[in-house]
Amino acid sequence: MIIVMKNDAPKDQVTQVIDWLSRYPVEATAIYGQDTAVIGVVGDTSVLVEEQILMRGGVERVVRVSEPYKRANRKFHPDSSLIKVGDTVFGGTEIPVIAGPCSVEGEDQIADIAAAVKAGGATLLRGGAFKPRTSPYAFQGLKAEGLIYMKTASTATGLPIVTEITNISQIELFEQFVDMYQVGARNMQNFELLRALGHSEKPVLLKRGFSNTIEELLMSAEYIMSGGNSNVILCERGIRTFETATRNTLDVSAVPVLKRLSHLPVIIDPSHAAGEAWLVPALSKAAVAVGADGLIIEVHNDPPNALSDGAQSLTPDAFSRLMQDLSKVASAVGRSITLNAQE
Repeated sequence: MIIVMKNDAPKDQVTQVIDWLSRYPVEATAIYGQDTAVIGVVGDTSVLVEEQILMRGGVERVVRVSEPYKRANRKFHPDSSLIKVGDTVFGGTEIPVIAGPCSVEGEDQIADIAAAVKAGGATLLRGGAFKPRTSPYAFQGLKAEGLIYMKTASTATGLPIVTEITNISQIELFEQFVDMYQVGARNMQNFELLRALGHSEKPVLLKRGFSNTIEELLMSAEYIMSGGNSNVILCERGIRTFETATRNTLDVSAVPVLKRLSHLPVIIDPSHAAGEAWLVPALSKAAVAVGADGLIIEVHNDPPNALSDGAQSLTPDAFSRLMQDLSKVASAVGRSITLNAQE
């Protein structure tokens, strides 16, 4: 349920409505927008009588939310959310780019790539330390050692760290090293993990599962937000279809759909969608053109010898060229992309 306050309703009337709601088995949160304030109400709203709510001072109208996701719903939060990671903001006019290797393979490797992607314009560093792989025999990551190497690279470049968490047991370790958690496609419906991340104050990058609907993605975001962590960024990374020409099928329509349904920022991962490095530039440009709030791109200094996903990784030089092109596309749609972040 959403209670929309009148434009001229003072804050004390909002507080009075929330105090009145506290007698019922619901949770009420005030959200202040540019023009008015709304009160989002979750819980057993069936006990609330709309006529009684409308009698409270300052109340304009009451809206019942039919969708199962509440906190992630744009009706609940009409203005787009801005999520800050370090000095980088997702959801504004500037489009941040997260870049780095699929896997951290060594201290020198991640240090070199971090310096290169920063020079190209990336504002966050990605890299996998704990790697959930389809095959149990594939490289599974350096684990805690990889996090240490990433932290060293982050300190040297100033780039905040984004890396994937695969298990609740890793949270205590990650809290020491990570600036933003990444929940991968395979864990999008790991509800216990999502609940646990809801108690963290760090932002969460939530990737859509390769066989999941948009509503299921928003419900997963709701698990995190219901725990009190509203700093969620959604990520479209391609879905599984009948098509075999690409690793996945990038659903670019998911961006405008998600931004219509939800106030959360939406970014795109063209690397996992494509599975081939030559496709990444085209998909990245499409993402910017369609309104994505960011990109997460795999970059490796030696793709042929990468321990994971080398085929879809750009070289640092290719990444720099792409960033130049993306800047032009962003400008054409009234947005911007940082270049030469080291300056």
